[in-house]
Amino acid sequence: MNNSIVYLNGEFMPIDEAKVSVLDRGFLFGDGVYEVIPVYGKQIFRLDEHLDRLANSLAAVRIPNPCSESAWKKNLSQIVKKHDVQDQSIYVQVSRGVAPRDHVFPDKITPTVFMMSNPLQVTDLNTFNKGVKAITLDDIRWQYCNIKAITLLPNILLKQTAKDEGALEAILVRDGEVTEGSASNIFIVIDGIIKTPPKSSRLLPGITRDLIVELATKNNINCIESNFSRTELSAADEIWLTSSTKEVLPIVQLNDEVIADGKPGPISRNMYEIFQAYKTEIKQHKD
Repeated sequence: MNNSIVYLNGEFMPIDEAKVSVLDRGFLFGDGVYEVIPVYGKQIFRLDEHLDRLANSLAAVRIPNPCSESAWKKNLSQIVKKHDVQDQSIYVQVSRGVAPRDHVFPDKITPTVFMMSNPLQVTDLNTFNKGVKAITLDDIRWQYCNIKAITLLPNILLKQTAKDEGALEAILVRDGEVTEGSASNIFIVIDGIIKTPPKSSRLLPGITRDLIVELATKNNINCIESNFSRTELSAADEIWLTSSTKEVLPIVQLNDEVIADGKPGPISRNMYEIFQAYKTEIKQHKD
């Protein structure tokens, strides 16, 4: 029996008691958005940035934000405190709400708000040292990938294709240019310079991605936001993924080719260590 406590429409309850109508548009249409927020040492990671992204996603799909900023912060803080685990992953989902099935937006509808906490599983040093395999696939997703929408079937198909080929992630390519992974952002290193695709409607504006750019700049590591091709990806000296759970995860094999010497490169290792130091600072901070 799962004893996790979740939040649903203003109430905290055991997860087994949480119920949503089959007429919820999130169930019927995937009509909603979500956030995944890491928690380190019970300190919520970059909460303002996550709430800003959530608000942007809600506005983009025309769902009224169901909570004020203070209410979001209060409820998120409470769900963290209701779980003993120090490092957590908070999932937040907002659907348009419950209404008779119709493609057009219903009038006077109340959004469905759901939050749950799970233990945070991140890239440990052993996994980092081994690195992972990735494959390249055509980006088959829609044109608004900057919206963190719950409609993730294309991502699921891409991720499963990667797994079927013995890879952890699919790196996506659209019009000859790399966009991101099926569930991650992408970085490469060429001639000592870190590159990551600039934010646009073609990729999710990752919070961890932004932090890596920030930390690299702060530590005088040359990092630029620039588009790059599949060819440049294959020729890169280093490749790594970022996300709230992957943090910094090196790719050591791309399709059938080994990257460099088949080991995580020095710049990815440096960024991993810098990121871990940043996490330690968060854990030591007390409100």
